[in-house]
Amino acid sequence: MRRPGRRTVLAMCSQFREPLTQSEELPGQWAVHGANRREELRMTIPPELDPRLSPRTQFGIELRKFRLLSGFTQRKLCAVIHLSISQLSMIENGHRAPSLDLARKVDEVLGLGTALTDLLDRLNRTAAQLPRWFRPWLEFEREAETLHTWELSMVPGLLQVEGYARALIGNEPGVGREQAEERVAARLERQEILKRPKPPMMWVVLDESVLHRPVGSPEVMKHQLQHLLEIGKSPCVSLQILPYTAYGTVGLLGGFVIADMPKGAPSMAYIDSQSTEDRVSARSEEVKGLAFRHGVIRVDALSRRDSLGMIKETMRRWTT
Repeated sequence: MRRPGRRTVLAMCSQFREPLTQSEELPGQWAVHGANRREELRMTIPPELDPRLSPRTQFGIELRKFRLLSGFTQRKLCAVIHLSISQLSMIENGHRAPSLDLARKVDEVLGLGTALTDLLDRLNRTAAQLPRWFRPWLEFEREAETLHTWELSMVPGLLQVEGYARALIGNEPGVGREQAEERVAARLERQEILKRPKPPMMWVVLDESVLHRPVGSPEVMKHQLQHLLEIGKSPCVSLQILPYTAYGTVGLLGGFVIADMPKGAPSMAYIDSQSTEDRVSARSEEVKGLAFRHGVIRVDALSRRDSLGMIKETMRRWTT
């Protein structure tokens, strides 16, 4: 049987994001044989991670790719590493976090050296650039179909420009310059989800004070508000301002984000809090309460058109 060329192999890899079934069988012509197999497998490791995907999804894609290229069905690999087919399927689909022990076992069985172990380490280090209490939320944010945001004090991270983010992070107590730059880079990487072919729909409401609170310098604020004007015109972003004149009190307890997940998965919530690190909630009653609160705030907020007008007018004040 003729061995597939590199282009054929890479074309096959483009399908590796498709959901798996436990009954999946590997066509014989997909298997890669010969002394150069390990090197060919290594050549397919992505040099850069895709920030639009969650770490679990990226690892699952690579694990499945290497398994198929090595000629292993799920059943065959599971028999060797002593893992159930359902568990492997969940890992390959990004629904279950992989362990370092699993990565090492698969590396050994497939003859990958340390390919998957190194990949998992890279993914863990990328996540480590974010504050510990924020990491659990990252995957929900990346996979959400819709994000409902209420922010009382600052521009949300997904909408921040670099100078604004640097001014905020650089002034955090105990954060050194190098760590601050890593966190700024990580925050900007999060914004890649907005550049996807199908980005999440964002329903954002900001308190008017966000437009007036100095962060960085007047130039930084001008740049930030200009960015809000631009992104507020996107069909995937609904940006509203809650004015002082609304006398709204529902949002005074703090900001939050609700992520509507795909495939009927329950919605998740991220809650701003200075008193606890338990900021991610899957409790249905709490999420429903926040969704109701977000709806009330939106009703009191300016229309999308008037909100952009207020942002534009405030930006002019920052330039004078």
